[in-house]
Amino acid sequence: MSGDARDRVRARVLTEQERTLSAEETAAYLSAPVTDEERENVRALVRWFTRRYPTGAERLAYVRRAYRRWHER
Repeated sequence: MSGDARDRVRARVLTEQERTLSAEETAAYLSAPVTDEERENVRALVRWFTRRYPTGAERLAYVRRAYRRWHER
């Protein structure tokens, strides 16, 4: 992908991520059932996270670090 095409894609993604969804779009998204693949992906992420941060204190420390990073930008 050329630099120009990449810039157009990036601009489109930024536009889409900032737009407000209509009530109809929101309802359609919320009414769609969770697929088996989505469910398994979430379970895999939870397994990884709880192995990486096995205690409540470690999880809280991670969230505090992440929160600081998110608000530095």
